[in-house]
Amino acid sequence: MSDGLPDSLIPYDEIVQEALRAVVGRVLGSVSEAGGLPGEHHFYITFKTQAPGVDIPKRLIERFPDEMTIVMQNRYWDLVVDDERFSIGLSFNQVPSKLVIPYSAITAFQDPAVSFELRFQAQEGADESLGEHDPAENDGPTAVPIEDGSNVVAVDFKRKK
Repeated sequence: MSDGLPDSLIPYDEIVQEALRAVVGRVLGSVSEAGGLPGEHHFYITFKTQAPGVDIPKRLIERFPDEMTIVMQNRYWDLVVDDERFSIGLSFNQVPSKLVIPYSAITAFQDPAVSFELRFQAQEGADESLGEHDPAENDGPTAVPIEDGSNVVAVDFKRKK
């Protein structure tokens, strides 16, 4: 008799990760269509700066060679959302910048106003930890996320062998 479950021939983990990343796209699409964030909602979006398809200024890659968190709250512009990625204008140390971020590069999405959080597995070949990273650098007030665990969805598909 086998101690563990057999390996699945269906990539459930990849399918679920893709579906959860689509949630981020749908939320950003709603914000784009509405012309702004509703109420007190604001987002922390963490992504791998070296992931395929990421297009950010070189100075940001130099400062954040692995992972970066942006804050989408009051000061952003030109939010464009499609099925694979989004682009946004943000200011970093008073310097306007355009960022293009594929959903596949995102490792975390938070809306602290309602204690909602999604975490994603890092892309293959990347550091798989979602550990500490430098704080967001774009201008704006810093909000403190509520850590009571309500409305948090964490998905971890690592198998015990």
